[in-house]
Order: sequence, then C-alpha cells, then structure tokens
Amino acid sequence: MMPHRDAPGLSWLSIIRLGLVQAALGSIVVLTTSTLNRVMVVELGLAAMIPGALVGLHYGVQISRPLWGHGADGGGSRTRWIVAGLIMLALAGTGAAATTLLFETNFTLAMAAATLCFTLIGFGIGASGTSLLALLASRTAPTRRPAAATIVWMMMIAGIVATAIISGQFLDPYSHERLITVTAWAGVISCSIAILAVLGIERQAVIEDDTPPAPKIPFRQSFAETWADPQARLFTIFVFVAMLAYSTQDLILEPFAGLLYGMTPGESTQLGGMQHGGVFIGMALVGIVGTLMARRKPEILKLFTVSGCIGSGVALAFLAFSSSLAPVWPLKANVFALGFANGVFAVAAIGTMMTLAGGGGGSREGIRMGLWGAAQAVAFGLGGFLGTVSIDITRAITGDIPLSFAIVFGVEAALFIAAAIIALRVGARPDPSPQPGLGPLALQPAE
Repeated sequence: MMPHRDAPGLSWLSIIRLGLVQAALGSIVVLTTSTLNRVMVVELGLAAMIPGALVGLHYGVQISRPLWGHGADGGGSRTRWIVAGLIMLALAGTGAAATTLLFETNFTLAMAAATLCFTLIGFGIGASGTSLLALLASRTAPTRRPAAATIVWMMMIAGIVATAIISGQFLDPYSHERLITVTAWAGVISCSIAILAVLGIERQAVIEDDTPPAPKIPFRQSFAETWADPQARLFTIFVFVAMLAYSTQDLILEPFAGLLYGMTPGESTQLGGMQHGGVFIGMALVGIVGTLMARRKPEILKLFTVSGCIGSGVALAFLAFSSSLAPVWPLKANVFALGFANGVFAVAAIGTMMTLAGGGGGSREGIRMGLWGAAQAVAFGLGGFLGTVSIDITRAITGDIPLSFAIVFGVEAALFIAAAIIALRVGARPDPSPQPGLGPLALQPAE
C-alpha cells in the first residue's frame, strides 16, 4: 500500500498540546529574566550589568542550538529532551531566585551560584525549545505549519501573561522568600502540565509521503548547506537585528518603571504582563486578518513583518520621549502598544520561519530552526547585556537617569527600523540564476 502524500501529521489538538509545552517554557522563564532582574537592580541595589550579564550568559550557551537541531534531524526521541530540558529549567530557575538571599550576605558566592543557575537555565531552554520546534516542524503537515506556529506562540505569550499577572499578586509585599516560593510553584505547575501534554504525541503524529528520507550527513556539512542559502542567511540576519532591538528593552523596562514611575515589584511585573498581553492580541489580529486576506494579498506576511517592526520602533521612540515626562506619561498604554507591535512582527516572522524551515525538504527542519534559534539567543543575550551596560554608562556620564533611558530606547527604535528594511528583502529573488539550498520560496500567510 502506497503511503499518502502529506498525511495529516499533528492534529489541531496535538498542536495545542505542544502549545502548552511552549507556554510552560515562557511561564518559568519570565520570572527569572524579568522579575529577578528588577529585584537585583532595585531591591538589591546591584549594577544593572550584573543581571544583564547573567541573562546574557543563559542566551550565550544557546549558541549550540544548531547542534541540538542537527541531532533532532538524525532521529531519536525528542520528547525525552523536551521533558529533561523543562525539569532542568524549573530547578535552575528556582535556584536563581534563591541567590537573592546569598547576595545579601556573600556577593562572591552568590555570583558563582547565579552563574551556574543561569548556565543551566540556558541548557534547559535550548534542549527543550529546540526539540519542541523540531518536533513541530517535522510532524506538522506543510499546510498547517504557519497556523501551528501562530497557535503555539500565542499560547506561550498566554502563559507568560498569566504567570506575570498571577505571580505579581503573590509577590507583594515583597520578600526574597516570597520570590523563591512563587518561582518554585510556577516551575512545578508548569512542568506538570507540559509533561502531561507532550507524552505520546511523538509516537502518534507521523507524516508519510513518497519522498525518500534525507541521507544523514555531518553537522558541519549540514550547517554549511543551510548557511549557503541566501534566504536562510538573510532571514538569520533579520532575526538577529529584530531580536536585538526587542531584547535591549527587555531587562530595563521594569527597572525603568521602578526608578521613574515608582512602581513596586508586583506592579512592574504586572506591567510586563500587560506588554505580553499586547503581544498576544497583536498575534491574534495578524492570524485572523492574514487568514481573511490570504488569497487577495499573498504578500501579507511581509507586510505584517515590516509594519510590526516600524510600529515597535515608533512605540519605543514614544517611550524614550516619556522619560522626561514621568510619572505623568501613560506608561501602561505605551507598553501595551509596544507589545502589540511586537506581536504583529513576531507572528509574521514565525510564519515565515516555519515556511522556510519546511520549504527545502530533506528533513532539515532541526538545523534550520536551530540556526535561527541561535541567532535569536545570541541577539537576546547581547541585547540584554548591552541594554543594561548602556544604562550604567549613560548614567555615569550624564548623571541623568531619564536621559540615559531615553538614549537607550532611542537606539532600540533605530534598530527596529533597520530590521524593517531587511524584512523587505526576505522572500525576494533578484538573481534568477539557481541558488543552492532551499530554492525559490513563495511565502504564504499564516493559516
């Protein structure tokens, strides 16, 4: 019996279950990269570059994502790596929260413990996240890939929003012990839900077609072939620039709210939840409008990517302007608008990513997702560190806290405009001669 080409693969229910895993990842990470960062700067009085360097470290170790993706392409159980990564992430996140107690008594010991915890956080995210994306790309039918990416990322944002809002209620009145308890419970609950959600999916969802499996090749050759494709390379650059712009504000937004607007840790955590709420709504809007306009406007993905980057740049420019007007500026509305624009460009970029990952055939989804995941991780680590260092440097030079934030937010706005310009070239083939790698692609809107 001949296999059916383009068999269903992952059902919509299975895609939603994988979305729960992505939501769990976001739920655990948000407390360590946002709330803990604010506590170190405001409550502990540490230099902003310290949490910036720690968060940068956890992104830096994820540069090995292409290697994990290549391993996923070679077969084996992705589920066990997803589960192992989640457990490691939850334990390391709780350990990172516990270092707040050490910082009160022994700075050197606290830094050593925090360095170890954030390294393990990076390994956990890399092992779990890369395997999850490879499973999603390889077991989802091509016609469902853009919609699947949208669903999974929206659920991740929903998990971040829910955790930020709920945990914010339990963090006030703040104490280090409360932070440790909230982080531990978030890890236990998130891991339990994710493990139950992912079990059995890998065995059940298999796409059968007439295409012979790709020969197993060494990692170096696989990476070189992927990087040789002009569109894969250009999209990697876009991901790096866009994520660099996004991540630069990630670690300074809550300190900004605390220092200039007098917000408590619980209030600034909820502000972060409001930003992610804007991201969620922006993603939902793009998914709905993209579906309705798919046939009449096939270039809708590029339009949303470019407009989302421009909108993010404008929102950041307003945030820079607001530094001189705090605390009377409508900060919550500004942050929500920033999140909305981030969501618009993010979901369009994710749809493009899924199309590019599955567009070349040959079971190379893992190496491509790993490449773009590494670009994102490096950009996030570098952006977070540069953002915090820039605040420290500009504060030291100018002695003006509002001006220092205005300068950094202004630079981020410029980076988003640069990302929009790069996005205009994604999908274009100015040279009609054959290109190695993925070949010509027609980017389709999110389903």
